[in-house]
Amino acid sequence: MKQYNTIKTKYPDALLLFRVGDFYETFGEDAVKASKILGIVLTNRNNGGERTELAGFPHHSLNTYLPKLVKAGQRVAICDQLEDPKLTKNIVKRGVTELVTPGVAMNDDILHAKSNNFLCALHFGRKNIGLALVDISTGEFLTSEGTEEQIDKLLQNFNPNEVLVSKTHKKEFAAVFGANFHTFYMEDWIFQEDYATEQLTGHFNTKTLKGFGIQHLENGIVASGVVLHYLSETQHKKLRHISTIQRIAEDSYIWMDRFTIRNLELYQSNNPNAITLLDIIDKTISPMGGRMIKRWLALPLKNLEKIRLRHQVVAHLSKQDILLAKFQGGIKKWAT
Repeated sequence: MKQYNTIKTKYPDALLLFRVGDFYETFGEDAVKASKILGIVLTNRNNGGERTELAGFPHHSLNTYLPKLVKAGQRVAICDQLEDPKLTKNIVKRGVTELVTPGVAMNDDILHAKSNNFLCALHFGRKNIGLALVDISTGEFLTSEGTEEQIDKLLQNFNPNEVLVSKTHKKEFAAVFGANFHTFYMEDWIFQEDYATEQLTGHFNTKTLKGFGIQHLENGIVASGVVLHYLSETQHKKLRHISTIQRIAEDSYIWMDRFTIRNLELYQSNNPNAITLLDIIDKTISPMGGRMIKRWLALPLKNLEKIRLRHQVVAHLSKQDILLAKFQGGIKKWAT
């Protein structure tokens, strides 16, 4: 247990899956949580005279149980054996190979193909709040800043799976935005503009952020830096596909508040058996198309010319059966 306790100390906020032979084991409070979420048997062992709870599952069942833990809002540290037990006479060397959280997941069993899996960070500035969103499965990286009301609308429309906030603003976040988001509270020193700028320019290999058109968004830059820091801390270092960052053009869309979204039942409902508007109109044949139509539904355009352009494209394809079939065939081939 000494090795387990040493590793657990490094990941106190995560549920630690500890590889022991052909099983992933959990201990103590982690075991109690895992048994309830996964519906597995909770037992106990005598650890030096102390009773320790124990719950585990076969290692080959990881893809079955991991999604359940993450969807329940758990941060999961996967601790694997780093050497062959047959080749050592000492305790097998182990280490965390991946930290999976609600907003940081690449596992197909966790992700919903037609929905973005956004990780969000918020920075509470003096006047405005900065926001950053990243989906590491698609490479989308977005930022903005605004008032509490504006940020609340962004949160409702993009519906992130995890929100990062500084520990100092824990109560403020709950008071303003409620308790419906999976949140993780981080140390205050991470929320610094200089550090954030260094993170971003280092990632994009640029000297400044002017080329991205976000240099005036001080709070948004801080939030964006926090996102990159978190990805590094959760062992996600292969991020070259995140090649740009974009400002969310607030003036281009109609931003709906949480009550409007809920009452219209656009893509979610309080009734688990309800059929939403998205369920009815989504006839897309690829994950990318599914994500796009959901985004279009959540963010209606205000620009009349852009609206007309969409209508013209739809009208043209509806009259060109052969061209439409070619497009659909190519998309189906790519999506499978």
